[in-house]
Amino acid sequence: MSASKRWLPFYLILALIWGCSFLFIEVGLESFTPAGVAFTRIAFGALALIIISLLTRTPILPRWSWKYVFVASMLWASIPWMLFSFAQQYVTSALAGIINGTTPLMTLIAIMIAFREEKPTQQRIVGLLIGFVGMVIVVGVWNLVQSEESSSLLGIGALLLAVCCYGTAFPFARRYLSGTREHTAPNPIALATGLMVGGLIVTGPVVAVTGLTRDGSVSGQSFWSLVALGALGSGIAYVLNFIVVQRSDATTASTVTYLTPLVAIIVGALVLGERITWNEPLGGVLVIVGAAIAQGVLLRSPPARAG
Repeated sequence: MSASKRWLPFYLILALIWGCSFLFIEVGLESFTPAGVAFTRIAFGALALIIISLLTRTPILPRWSWKYVFVASMLWASIPWMLFSFAQQYVTSALAGIINGTTPLMTLIAIMIAFREEKPTQQRIVGLLIGFVGMVIVVGVWNLVQSEESSSLLGIGALLLAVCCYGTAFPFARRYLSGTREHTAPNPIALATGLMVGGLIVTGPVVAVTGLTRDGSVSGQSFWSLVALGALGSGIAYVLNFIVVQRSDATTASTVTYLTPLVAIIVGALVLGERITWNEPLGGVLVIVGAAIAQGVLLRSPPARAG
């Protein structure tokens, strides 16, 4: 079996699930607070994963891994999910999906700064600059400057902070949770379950302060959206995510967000009737191109000459 066949099917399913997550968040916010959306999706994700763990007789996480899993849960789940829910009160689900597409760029930046597995070559710098220009176009900086409202800017800032968490999470998990000389890589189902448990520990106190729902009532649409968001996007998806991280590498795994903006734009327009402005898809394409160049997907550095 080729190397790509070991992870590609999981990668494509993951892109589809996560691409629909922004729609589920948007509908969930009709009844739940931002922290309530994050807590509820984590709770349903944890429930789905516990059932899967029992059916597959998955062993619990080894003791050495828990401190790393807890950090990963903050970077991959509790903090960014609260930020995304908060941001989508002010921006469309399509824009949230497009900004989520900067994750590969954030991953490369995190690797260059704190996880020196990859060196900052000229190609990577060019790719990062192109991606930055794309990001400026996506957010429509010229509109933000002219607008008197700060809500959109606040939402975009929260989204960028969330993808910074994602960008750090990928190399962190690759370094500490994908196997070392001293420890075998934990089971992906056990890792995903641990991620949800850590997320409940962090989001639980926040919900206790801010509340779970907006007015005490929950519509059927919001409830079932969060069931889908939790069981699929927070449960099964993270099993797939850890499989991809362990079978490929951190940067390859993070490129799943190349596809999620496309899914988010389509479902946002078809289901929610969201209007897509010209700058969003154009900037999104530049972000993807920049990330692809930085990772050597489009342009590969010439091999070093022998001798």
